Amino acid sequence: MIRTFIYTPEEGTEIHEGIIDFDHYLAKPDLIMWVDLCAPSDKESFVLTHDFKFHPLAIEDVISEVPRPKLDDYGNYLFMVFQLADYMGREKGMKISEVDLFLTDKAVVSVHFDDHTVFDTLYMKAKKDDRLFSRGADFLFHAILDAIVDNYNTALDLLEFEVDAVEDDVFEEPDEQTVKSIFTLRRDIHQLKRISIPQLEVLSQLTRDKHDLISEKTSVYMSDIFDHMARVNETTDSYRDTLISALEVYFSSVSTRTNEIIKILTIFTAILMPPTFLVGLYGMNFRYFPEINWKYGYVFFWALVLLITIALLFFFKKKKWI
Repeated sequence: MIRTFIYTPEEGTEIHEGIIDFDHYLAKPDLIMWVDLCAPSDKESFVLTHDFKFHPLAIEDVISEVPRPKLDDYGNYLFMVFQLADYMGREKGMKISEVDLFLTDKAVVSVHFDDHTVFDTLYMKAKKDDRLFSRGADFLFHAILDAIVDNYNTALDLLEFEVDAVEDDVFEEPDEQTVKSIFTLRRDIHQLKRISIPQLEVLSQLTRDKHDLISEKTSVYMSDIFDHMARVNETTDSYRDTLISALEVYFSSVSTRTNEIIKILTIFTAILMPPTFLVGLYGMNFRYFPEINWKYGYVFFWALVLLITIALLFFFKKKKWI
C-alpha cells in the first residue's frame, strides 16, 4: 500500500493512495512530499527505481530487509535503515521491525513491512498539522525518526514493569519460574541493546557529519534524537544491571536456604549420634554388662539419652546455631 502526502503552501496538504504520477508532482515548486510504502507489492516497490531513481544497492537493502541500521549518502539523497522495537511480553519478547527512509530535497520516502501504530500517529498528525511539511523535507525526516525513537519509551516502560515484578519475586519467594523470567528479560534487553548501539552510531553520524540535505537548524533537532537514543541505551544498561543483581540475590537466597537445610540436618545428626552410640554399645552380644541386671538400668539409659540431648540443644542454642 502506498500513501502519499503532498504539501504546497498554496493548497495545503493533499492525500493520495496508490501509485500516482510522482514526476508530475515533484516538478512543482515549493512542494514537500511524504510517500509511505507499507508492505509494498513488487509493482509498488518499482516506484523507488522508476520514479525516484534510487540506487539499486539501496533498493536491494530495502527488499532484503537489512538487519543492521545504516546511513548512506548518495549525494542527491540520503538512505537510512532504522529499526522499530516493540515489547510483546515475556512469552513473545521483542518484536523488531525495519524502517527504510529516503530523504531528497523535496521528499521523504519511507518503506516498512509492518503496519505500526507509529505511522498511524504520523498519518493523523500529517492530516491535521501542516507544520510537519512546511519546515521542509529534512524536518519531516526528523519528525519520522523522532516518532520511531519515542516509541522505544513504550517498550522501556513495559520492560521496567517486568523488571520490577521480577525484583519483587526475588525478594519474596523465588522459584525456578523466577530464574526463567530473569533470563528471558535479559534476552529481550540484550536484543534491544544490540539494535540501540548501531542506531546510536547512525544518529551520531547523522548529527556529526555535514549533509547538504539537512539544514543546520534541523541538525540541532537531530542532536535531540541522538540524546533520546542515548538515554534508551543507558536505560537498557540499567535494566541489565538490575537483572544481574536480581540473579545474584536469587542464587544467594538459594544458597542460604540450602545451608539452612544442611544445618538443620547436621543438628539432627549430631543429636542422634550419642543415642545411636549408646544403642550400639548396649546392643553388643557380651555376656557380662554391669548395667544389664541393674533394676534401674533401662530408666538410666533413657535418662542419659535425654540428658545428652538437652545438653546438645543448650550448646547449639548458646552458639546461636539454632
